[in-house]
Amino acid sequence: MKEHLHTVTTKTSKLQSFLDLHQIEQQVHQCMQYVEDLENNERTKEFDIKLKQNDEIETILKKLRSLESLGDVTVVKTETDLNRETSVRRKAQVESREQSNINNMTMNIETKIEINIKEDISDMICLMDGRVIVVEQWGKVNLLTSDGKLQKQLPIPGKAWSVTQINQNTIAITYPNERAIKIFNMENETVTKVITLDKECWGLSFSNNSLAVGLSNDEIRIIDLEGNTLKSIPVESKSSLYNLVYCNDRVIYSDWRGNAVYCYDESGKQIWQYTQDL
Repeated sequence: MKEHLHTVTTKTSKLQSFLDLHQIEQQVHQCMQYVEDLENNERTKEFDIKLKQNDEIETILKKLRSLESLGDVTVVKTETDLNRETSVRRKAQVESREQSNINNMTMNIETKIEINIKEDISDMICLMDGRVIVVEQWGKVNLLTSDGKLQKQLPIPGKAWSVTQINQNTIAITYPNERAIKIFNMENETVTKVITLDKECWGLSFSNNSLAVGLSNDEIRIIDLEGNTLKSIPVESKSSLYNLVYCNDRVIYSDWRGNAVYCYDESGKQIWQYTQDL
């Protein structure tokens, strides 16, 4: 660097000398910065590490030298029967739910409510808020409080049969003679929609934003809230499909003349049936 500086000051122009001096200055600055970094770097410091041996280690080592062995190793070989089942023979390993026997089931009455209705009752439901809807056979639709007192009769014209709840303020009722389902807003007390059908409609249930309705004695139809048919399930029943439940993509209905209860999935496959002389 010293020779470089001598060359710059004696053999170059003033402009070139200025540029070369600036370059030398940058190099000097880098070297100074490197030296400063070394002062702060742990790697440039000296460390004195002293190791003091514990007397117990020497005693342990002497004992180990006197041992002929540290113990015995035993190897046990067990023959295993390999399962060479191919994928063709292998069945799906799925968790099966234990099938319950309806004959072993018991029912306990949690609450008993006395209601002052003299007519035959074709259907009733418990609403989300705890109140109760009671449908008189071919008659009125009654709204009861949770303790069974009549709150009001809903102003819905016609001869009602079955009822289901759609949301907090909305219910749906079947009218077999009219072949119609009426959607009713309980807050506004108005019929908001009438869905007309081609058969007498009886039992009614709501699930998955769809209605399942029993038509005559041979069909359960899944429809949307506009009345469009989503699925049609052909069934056999000795009586009209008065009562049914739609839940978990399955429909359960009763045949009171045949003393039977049936369960179908949405594809029309019968899942189970229960018959007994009642």
